[in-house]
Amino acid sequence: MRESRESRGDLPRNFPSPYLEWDQLSSRIWEHPRKAYLESWLADDADASFSAPRSYFGQLGQFTDEVAADLQRKRIVIAITQHTLRLAEVLGEADVPASIGESLETPPLPGQVHLLQGFLNEGWETEGNEHHPGITLLSDSELFGTVKERRYRPVRSREQLGEDIILSELVPGSYVVHVDHGVARFAGTTHMEDNGEDKEFLVLEYAENDKLYVPTDHLDRVGAYVGAQDQPPTLTRLGTAEWARIKERVKGSTREMAEELLRLYAARKAAEGHEFSMDTIWQRELEDSFPFQETPDQVRAIDEVKADMEQIKPMDRLICGDVGYGKTEVALRAAFKTVSDGMQVGLLVPTTVLAQQHYATFSERLSPFPLQVEVLSRFRTPREQQDVIEGLEQGTIDIVIGTHRLLQKDVRFKNLGLVVVDEEQRFGVGHKETLKRLRSQVDVLTLSATPIPRTLHMALTGIRDMSVMNTPPEARLPVKTFVSEYNEETIREAILREIERDGQVFFLHNRVRNIEQTAADLAELVPEARFMIGHGQMPELELEEAMEAFAAGEADVLVCTTIIESGLDMPNVNTLILDRADRFGLSQLYQLRGRVGRGEHRAYAYLLLPRGRQITEAAEKRVQAILEASDLGSGFRIAMRDLEIRGAGNLLGAAQSGQIHAVGLELYGQLLEEAVSELMAPAKAAMVIPSLLTAPSSYPG
Repeated sequence: MRESRESRGDLPRNFPSPYLEWDQLSSRIWEHPRKAYLESWLADDADASFSAPRSYFGQLGQFTDEVAADLQRKRIVIAITQHTLRLAEVLGEADVPASIGESLETPPLPGQVHLLQGFLNEGWETEGNEHHPGITLLSDSELFGTVKERRYRPVRSREQLGEDIILSELVPGSYVVHVDHGVARFAGTTHMEDNGEDKEFLVLEYAENDKLYVPTDHLDRVGAYVGAQDQPPTLTRLGTAEWARIKERVKGSTREMAEELLRLYAARKAAEGHEFSMDTIWQRELEDSFPFQETPDQVRAIDEVKADMEQIKPMDRLICGDVGYGKTEVALRAAFKTVSDGMQVGLLVPTTVLAQQHYATFSERLSPFPLQVEVLSRFRTPREQQDVIEGLEQGTIDIVIGTHRLLQKDVRFKNLGLVVVDEEQRFGVGHKETLKRLRSQVDVLTLSATPIPRTLHMALTGIRDMSVMNTPPEARLPVKTFVSEYNEETIREAILREIERDGQVFFLHNRVRNIEQTAADLAELVPEARFMIGHGQMPELELEEAMEAFAAGEADVLVCTTIIESGLDMPNVNTLILDRADRFGLSQLYQLRGRVGRGEHRAYAYLLLPRGRQITEAAEKRVQAILEASDLGSGFRIAMRDLEIRGAGNLLGAAQSGQIHAVGLELYGQLLEEAVSELMAPAKAAMVIPSLLTAPSSYPG
């Protein structure tokens, strides 16, 4: 069976076996530190039958009352928790004796609650009798209702992949930019004699069939043209002033952009906001309870956010990172820091589905603490909405998560301290203007799943506060991708294979008019599976209920449109079947495929093409690129570039998109960096960026 799974790619080769001989298991168990030694805790004739203890689900008042009664009966009470300091404080306020220890090597004495810092999946208790009053052992599962298994994430960043242009990545027919001669099409390489030496040259084709030959030892003069995939650039004409004019125009535009950014930065620096306190004990407890090891990028982002909040000027920071990279945890810690200072938090999201997902995350993580989290969106009844609005105005609600409903005039906060905005580019112009006004008054943290190009990040360092999270959260197997014509047998096998391992499937059919018929056909094809439909034209409440039900495992297959493209994080969905893959852009294909494979299992993506019909050459290239795209291959970079163009437009505004298209993203970033450097340090304006040196006279052509 193992060999079969390895050959199919379900299991990496040399993956350690989960099965051990008893001797191996026993020795492994005793290698781990122990919190408690039970052999002599009960009298020999005591009844030591074990049962599940009571659960409190965060109702700590009930917990202290019942524990006080247990101590009166001389029962031994132990809590192994990640919130020892918090529980000690709660018990102290209720006059219940408690002590914090490292382990229990000797039997604990009755009369006080013994708190141990640690992780336990679930607790137990023994019944008392005349010989012994019994023991109660509690975990966070009973105390707070939720607990997650700790999994540690290795660190490997996309930045480690490198983005420098190399010969093996240049494909004949792809576009490049020569900093002195403009946009060209790469035609391949050739060998020529130069000053008596045989040298290899890049062959660049310009407008009107002109050619330029660039020696390969001068590759720093050439960069890949990074622009929107569906808009090929215009080739430059050699021997004219055209390129010089274009570059001068873009330079002027980047200078204006840099001046605007510097003005905004200066205004923010001069404004006064709330200077938040240093971390509290509760803040440290919250962070200790995070059930994953933070990635280096996550740690850096958290530190940068806290440093911003602890300054008098209002924070305005952008956090960039893909879904699942840990942005929500950064926002959650910032929110908790805000509430710890007695202020309120508003978390603004573009969809009700995303609002519900964030609400579930915040409620679960913050359940051990005495604060109120609520959700406000159109799927709430008018009465429920009014209750939330009143709670915000009275200050009884600490954190509210909602859609643009939060920006309406009837929503007023008693003491707003932080606004978190998820995917700001998906809000309308009016909403963005409201957010712009907020930025001068309160701390603002913006989250984006669209990547920001490295060149722009470097160019804007010092004038736009950004934290880029490139480190994947855990070791994931690459998504295994297949391309085929629409085939019922393939679809049936893919769905059955996934549900046999208790997983779920996205079947993406991006035509609302016949999505119900498609779902009915699939139900007939795979009667063993449970199907559900989700698309953006459904009534909002109905869509919300469908997505919640699917996330809860009430269906095996979600027949949906591109509503799954961003924001959603469903680790149990590990198969994507994409109908009419030829109709999607490359970045869309990449993002859609990224919706699966977020759990621990191998994920599969099936790209289906129309049966017996020709697809366009451009569509064929897109499908081929996504088939080849992986973290380590050039296909990954191609897919990322289209996304980065989107990210650049989101960050700089639509007006700059035309300038980026004219010279390519890489050169635009260099020109912007040059403009920022000149404005920030006039004395250094005469410096020349090495990558913009003029071509040597030895260039042929």
